[in-house]
Amino acid sequence: MEKLIIGASIGNCVHVGGVSNFLQLARQRGYQTKFLGPAVKIDYLLDAVQESEPEVVAVGYRLTPETAERVLNKLKDSVEERGLTKFKYIFGGTLPVANVAKKVGLFDVVFSGEETLAEIIAFLDGKEPEQIAENYADNLLDRIADKKPYPLIRHHYGQPTMEATLSGIKKIAKSKVVDIISLGPDQNAQESFFRPAEMNETEKGAGGVPIRTAKDLQNLYKASRYGNFPLLRSYSGTRDVFKMAKLLIETINNAWAAVPLSWYNELDGRGPRDLLTGIKENQELMRWHGKNNIPVEVNEAHHWSLRDAHDTIAVAMAYLGAYNAKKMGVKDFIAQYMFNNPAQTSGPMDLAKMLAKKELIESLVDKEFKVYTQVRAGLASFPLDLDRAKGQLAYATFLGMALEPDLVHVVGFSEADHAARAGDVIESCKIASQVIYNSIAGYPDFLKDQTIQKRKDQLLEEADILLEAIKNLGSPQESDSLASPEVLARAIKSGLLDAPHLQGNQVAAGKLETKMVNGACYAYDFSKDKVLTESARIIQLSN
Repeated sequence: MEKLIIGASIGNCVHVGGVSNFLQLARQRGYQTKFLGPAVKIDYLLDAVQESEPEVVAVGYRLTPETAERVLNKLKDSVEERGLTKFKYIFGGTLPVANVAKKVGLFDVVFSGEETLAEIIAFLDGKEPEQIAENYADNLLDRIADKKPYPLIRHHYGQPTMEATLSGIKKIAKSKVVDIISLGPDQNAQESFFRPAEMNETEKGAGGVPIRTAKDLQNLYKASRYGNFPLLRSYSGTRDVFKMAKLLIETINNAWAAVPLSWYNELDGRGPRDLLTGIKENQELMRWHGKNNIPVEVNEAHHWSLRDAHDTIAVAMAYLGAYNAKKMGVKDFIAQYMFNNPAQTSGPMDLAKMLAKKELIESLVDKEFKVYTQVRAGLASFPLDLDRAKGQLAYATFLGMALEPDLVHVVGFSEADHAARAGDVIESCKIASQVIYNSIAGYPDFLKDQTIQKRKDQLLEEADILLEAIKNLGSPQESDSLASPEVLARAIKSGLLDAPHLQGNQVAAGKLETKMVNGACYAYDFSKDKVLTESARIIQLSN
């Protein structure tokens, strides 16, 4: 039988938003709720309590503290007179009124609006206030389950010095607004952590925090042991990737691994590995994490879109990333969907592309392979003006909520101007949190839009043509072309997988031209001034 919560705004208070929102959250956590309305008389409330015998009585009051003191003391006296003290009473109101409510002595818990969503959920799940900090899960999957239906919030963070990063992580953790802090090591650390003699220390701190020792990582983890005890995770590294993976688990309890399929090598210059070796090692890194039951994110598709590849390639590569993860034995897959990439992509075309990706990725789901959805804004979409950037953050977060994400990767609004500082991280996550909260309360069904559905279906057809062409690059000896490093490298060198920014690249074709048309990115034949279908593009490559 469901537990019952009765809620009401009492006395002369007509403000019901707080009580209503609390009851909605309670319903999402499995409670039965009964809302008595605004300005409810005390006797009416207690009659309902006596009749229904609820698990919890939720009382709201948002007027002046002086009036609240009289109303709440009268409520306490009436509860005692009627012998109804056995029930659990909780209170919600403004901070000044909440301070009054604490002194009354009736309420088991008082909410002032300062609490995090996680703390309110913990209360509904039966955890005592002093137990909440001890009960933050130390792994990703339990955290996701604990916070449902709200997604976890992740933010990237890393300052050019260790001291600034340690201080910032502590401040972020204490704010309780971030569930996962993604460490951003500098380029030296990503490429040469285990080869310090090869580091160019004139570039120390370029791109992130200069992590140089295991002790540095341990200290970063220690700095996060405050507030809501956020999970930590870090990039996989671009060389000595297996040693780095093991180190990250041992030092920061890496929440999940972010591994590309075809990048972090000579293709993008983020490491000395050749393309084929890079693909093979990336696959084996997925396999290593799968064997160790660590979730994996294959940050592949958006790398192609960041280089202006057309949407068909992005959709196909989203599928190939998930497909290879599954083939390598990954059990829990984090599917990241980067919106606004390219930056000029319109909302409807973004949703169409993401829905196509999602449909293909989730076609792989079975009892051995689970998928978790993560959404984020595209970095290049943020304007330099910080006020406008805040608007972009809110917009991208709202758009991403259409995918019903398990995680929201918040991109700091400041990124076009400077790498997010601790205060920027906290403010960005608060902006996103409000959008998320409103979206969970009710969200328009954009997915029925015929324009979106038509483009999604077109992308699925085009991606299927491209995937079939990649399969055909395999030899009879290659039993699974889509998971063959040699075939994938061949697809890049032949131009099946290509991007305008790869022009002049030694290991890619660099022939693809694309153009934004009506908010979507298409392969384009500028000599004939027309969009190229995928079939036509592939035929051109063979001529």
